[in-house]
Amino acid sequence: MVGRRALGRRFGWLWAAYAASAYGSGLGFGALPLIAVLVLHAGPAEVSALSAVGPAVGTLIAVPLAPWVEFRRKRPVMIGMDLVRFAAMASIPVAYAFGLLGFVQLLVVSAVIAAAKIAFGAASGAYLKALVRPDDLLVANARFESTNWSSIAVGPPLGGAAIGLFGPVTTVVADALGYLLSALGITAIRGREEAPRPAGRSPVGAGALLGGWRHIMGHPVLRPLYLNQMLVAGLIMATEPLLAVLLLRQLGFPPWQYGLAFAAPCLGGLIGSRLARRVVARFGRDRVFRTVGTLRAVWLIGLAFVRPGVVGLVTVMAVELAIIVNMSLYGPVLSTYRLEHTPQHLVARTLTAWSIGQQASIAVLTALAGLLADVTGPRTALAVAGLLILATPLLLPRRDPAPRHEPDVAPSHP
Repeated sequence: MVGRRALGRRFGWLWAAYAASAYGSGLGFGALPLIAVLVLHAGPAEVSALSAVGPAVGTLIAVPLAPWVEFRRKRPVMIGMDLVRFAAMASIPVAYAFGLLGFVQLLVVSAVIAAAKIAFGAASGAYLKALVRPDDLLVANARFESTNWSSIAVGPPLGGAAIGLFGPVTTVVADALGYLLSALGITAIRGREEAPRPAGRSPVGAGALLGGWRHIMGHPVLRPLYLNQMLVAGLIMATEPLLAVLLLRQLGFPPWQYGLAFAAPCLGGLIGSRLARRVVARFGRDRVFRTVGTLRAVWLIGLAFVRPGVVGLVTVMAVELAIIVNMSLYGPVLSTYRLEHTPQHLVARTLTAWSIGQQASIAVLTALAGLLADVTGPRTALAVAGLLILATPLLLPRRDPAPRHEPDVAPSHP
């Protein structure tokens, strides 16, 4: 079984650090918009700006960070990004306690968190590739995937209860402590990590900045996978605010049912992630990309047919469960393929480019879906998103023409 395979003590610390961060973020899910509404009495325009502008600025900051991350030891970068996120989140309860909290601070924190998250993800992906054997990458990515979905399943409901009992900044404190615990866990990893060498490639200039995108767009399989992932993630995430308006405002679902409709299906992420290795072993990676990649997309249209009452609640949960099971199975396979087919000296920049593209797609498609919903209503916008996503499997690669890529420079083992 995937969950029983030993990957070593150093991976255990890395996984524990990831879990601390993921569960802290799960508890703090949606905390900044909530504080903007409850504490600062922000209106819809300000809340929308907080959700869009902060992450957009963060992705811009992450672009020049990519070469910096690429040519440095990855463990200190991860620790540094965790400490930056801890300090940014901890500034909120401190400012709140002294009556100094303002909307601009929330915007700055949102941007810092977004940039640090991308930089951390790039460093951790490169570190993971050097830490575990190539044959264990899928197992490792599946464990991260299962941890991520379990944190989403239990974090937001517990966070909502904590806010009701202890006040609006409670979950921000939990989120900050999660980053601090993550930094401590990564610090506990022993072993020497050699500084990466550019191998004749300059770590500065436009070439270094765009190296990740060049690699993705020049690869015959990564390119269609990248474009497909941007559209699928963007269209799925674009439905969340539409569904919130439909369920809470138009269909009259109570908040606890709305939370249950999203939290319970996340347990399906445990199923899909644990099946990933066995499904690949039995059917092959090409078939997973084509079949499971298609199955991620076919269910979204069901959200346009949600009705009031128990039947509507069950419909939402069934659709979300089907999407999440397939996403959690597909995700580790995609992450593993991306690492296997990216040279060590390009991993951080490739992962950064991937994250920036996906976040940009989510922001643009969410904004367009919101505008469409204003004109036609949320149900029509949900139907359009559901129909558009049915075309995304056309972008999936038909086959993998390239063998597993071996790095042209030896990875530095910690």
